[in-house]
Amino acid sequence: MADDKFFLMLNFNPMIQKAIVPCLICLIAVFFFLHMDAQTVIALYDGTIPNSRPFPNEENFHYEPGGILIVSKVSRPSLTVFLPSKKNATGSAVIICPGGGYTNLAMGYEGTEVAKRFNESGIAAFVLKYRIPDDSTMVNKEIGPLQDAQRALQVLRMRSGEWGINPNRIGIMGFSAGGHLAATAGTHFDKNYIPNSTHISLRPDFMILIYPVISFNDSLAHAGSEHNLLGPNPSPDKIIEYSNEMQITDLTPPAFLVHAKDDETVPYANSVVFAEALKRHNIPHEIYLYDKGGHGFGMITGAGTRPWMDLCIQWVNNLHFPG
Repeated sequence: MADDKFFLMLNFNPMIQKAIVPCLICLIAVFFFLHMDAQTVIALYDGTIPNSRPFPNEENFHYEPGGILIVSKVSRPSLTVFLPSKKNATGSAVIICPGGGYTNLAMGYEGTEVAKRFNESGIAAFVLKYRIPDDSTMVNKEIGPLQDAQRALQVLRMRSGEWGINPNRIGIMGFSAGGHLAATAGTHFDKNYIPNSTHISLRPDFMILIYPVISFNDSLAHAGSEHNLLGPNPSPDKIIEYSNEMQITDLTPPAFLVHAKDDETVPYANSVVFAEALKRHNIPHEIYLYDKGGHGFGMITGAGTRPWMDLCIQWVNNLHFPG
């Protein structure tokens, strides 16, 4: 009987080997590709988050129709790092601020998908999961997102050597309310909203603003973004302070703007008034207005037109920076 069992094992082992070896190869391949696709996520702050109240982490996410990833109740900001291959890296980097009306973040089609497209062209990208303005989690909610944008710029310049990026070629990009945040970072950099004892520049080298909220003036304002950031009854001074077309100076960085004329959520005049103010101060900029697209179109561009993302990458590559 023992001999029979031994005989069966001798015949069965090759069968097991034939089945297991391909499975192991597949598992190793899957692990390899998952590892290659995995991205590094880092906490934005080391230790205490400035302007933060003690509060449990209630962040959550869900998928809307079309597989759109939405993250809300963000109180622990982070950066997701997307680096291009070393062989085609240009040294440029972009911090991406997803939109969501200052109430949530569209982290996929206004974040990770855009970052991967930048990587294909050799541009490093960093998706910023910034704090959602909330009186229960912040002492002063109006500066929370801006603090996170400034901290992202600070971190990139501090770790530029590690990530192979040029500290003088770091821009900020935003969609919708994220565009307001990016424009705020590009027009309010003369004041430090975060600790900055080593005096690292918090000025982005360029801005990319996609169907952005720019102004809180009555005819242009996106009421939801204004209310969520500044509260229900902001003072006239606050409206002026956060209407970024009114904060442009000769030191404002270059800008690339995209908007659709049929945008019924954020009027395309937001981009126009910003571009006009840039022109008055002789700030290099490009603006593309599409007839169709509505709001929240991500990287999609109307049929028969050149994708704005291609134009954007070309613009970034053609910028001239000091140093």
